[in-house]
Amino acid sequence: MTLDAKIPSGPLAEKWDRHRFEMKLINPANKRKYSVIVVGTGLAGAAAAATMAELGYNVTALCYNDSARRAHSIAAQGGINAAKNYQNDGDSIWRLFYDTIKGGDYRSREGNVYRLAQVSNNIIDQCVAQGVPFAREYGGYLDNRSFGGAQVSRTFYARGQTGQQLLLGAYSALMRQVGLGKVDLYTRHEMMDVVLVDGHARGIVARDMVTGKVVSFAADAVILATGGYSNVYFLSTNAIACNVTAAYRAYKKGAAFANPAFVQIHPTCIPVSGDHQSKLTLMSESLRNDGRIWVPKNKGETRGPNDIPEEDRDYYLERKYPSFGNLSPRDISSRSAKEVCDEGRGVGPTGYGVYLDFRDAIDRLGKHTIEARYGNLFQMYERITGEDPYTLPMRIYPALHYTMGGLWVDYNLMSNIPGLHVLGEANFSDHGANRLGASALMQGLADGYFVIPYTIGHYLATAKQEKVTTDHAEFKKAEEDVRGRLGKLLDLNGSRTVVSIHRELGHIMWEYAGMARNGAGLKKALELIPQLREEFWSNAKVVGDGENVNHSLERAGRVADFLEFAELLCHDALNRNESCGGHFREEYQTEEGEALRNDDDYAYVAAWEYTGVGSEPILHKEQLEFENVKLQTRSYK
Repeated sequence: MTLDAKIPSGPLAEKWDRHRFEMKLINPANKRKYSVIVVGTGLAGAAAAATMAELGYNVTALCYNDSARRAHSIAAQGGINAAKNYQNDGDSIWRLFYDTIKGGDYRSREGNVYRLAQVSNNIIDQCVAQGVPFAREYGGYLDNRSFGGAQVSRTFYARGQTGQQLLLGAYSALMRQVGLGKVDLYTRHEMMDVVLVDGHARGIVARDMVTGKVVSFAADAVILATGGYSNVYFLSTNAIACNVTAAYRAYKKGAAFANPAFVQIHPTCIPVSGDHQSKLTLMSESLRNDGRIWVPKNKGETRGPNDIPEEDRDYYLERKYPSFGNLSPRDISSRSAKEVCDEGRGVGPTGYGVYLDFRDAIDRLGKHTIEARYGNLFQMYERITGEDPYTLPMRIYPALHYTMGGLWVDYNLMSNIPGLHVLGEANFSDHGANRLGASALMQGLADGYFVIPYTIGHYLATAKQEKVTTDHAEFKKAEEDVRGRLGKLLDLNGSRTVVSIHRELGHIMWEYAGMARNGAGLKKALELIPQLREEFWSNAKVVGDGENVNHSLERAGRVADFLEFAELLCHDALNRNESCGGHFREEYQTEEGEALRNDDDYAYVAAWEYTGVGSEPILHKEQLEFENVKLQTRSYK
């Protein structure tokens, strides 16, 4: 396996413009001769499908939801970053680039991150033109707020539902092309495999989730925009249907999987309340603009939060990281919350919670202002907990939220499989070991609107592949493999539910590969996961048949992939003998408990090659080069 990042030469600020000029183009009249498949219709997928159709390509888009509007991008509530410097507070493209590199703990490519910062401004203009209702100041200018890991206000937002509003913009653009007949949209279709012809990605096999029919789609290139894999931990802020299957199918066909151990624990989630839960609820990071995070100074505190005086409160983020305070990056904030709870100072019935308090902000700004900024989030919190956050502090605790790892891609967003492109959270490219808040929406739309329309044209212009149809032998073979796998799942007639096995996998992952990991724990996980996988295939029960809607079958297929993928994640975490960003190895920390990187040995992208179920994957390394940013210990103090 060869990993060529294809990062353009020349000065950092000129790479993308130079690359766009040097790439091969396709005449507008010839674009209609090419076809592209887009799997996933969240922000990255919908933006890509709409933009490429607008350019003239023939696009087929698939999603497993009943509507493209149901994509999980709607859950990104807080905002989207861009280096507009509307606040005149010192922001710039370079500062956004630097903050992102530093926030990722120096484990991402300079070239990709600078391009992301460059095109961020175009995204805002695009979305305003679509009618996205960003918050505005009194004079009509777009408003901004701050997010973790930055000392400037660069986050554009639409109250507490930014992801939903941005998705409606991308969805509108997509459906316009569907109406014009330029996009064929297949809802309730789940990708089951990618089809390679002569080593190039030429199509996919999917299952119609309504009829159960296995169908194939052929094209000149394939785009995966299928999100992340947080649900390997069972409890996460992701929708229950979010899964790793599409990316993992590509991995098993030869696509390298990069940095799977880099997962993000979000510090601002409603705490777990019991074993009955199937997912967790995210409270937007934007709340940390005005909410202050604290716990009692003393263990065993029994007074209500409003009865605890200031002198008995520990605003621990403000104490430990005075420069960034409550807007410290997510990985640092999450570990700090775990630390105070492990000390016995956590709050709530379980002791695994900290307070997010708006008392001072309400006194300073008034309830009306706080309601205008966060009203829908406060309503959501009250409906779930039964507590009024205007009068009582919220209780929050870290939870799995986002995955920085994903399929390896080069600068053109193409995997090591020619023709297979990967966008948004499904790739690894921009965030290193930790993503800054409000950057997921930025990357998804950057990839979909402003990167892939250029780079996929270069691939199509240079690949010069023969046209193939679904009658090709490789499609027939892939369909047989998929039917065989579905049949094997339907034959499971044991005594355990698939959900119970998924929950047990989540316990293993959270315990041994969660917020903190160590070598002994990861080795233990690598013993337990194969045993649980054997339990799944020998004792799970899948009800129903494959000829119609069958949620049991859908869940079983996704959990089966998680049971293999979990091993890959643990191999990656065990291999990386350092702490960086969301990957915190307890053996590698400073005297103050901060992450201790090892740049001499681990300043690389870990790209793993599949070798078979239960076999240790092969590690390939893409060395990271830092020519514009000095490698240094990350500090937010």
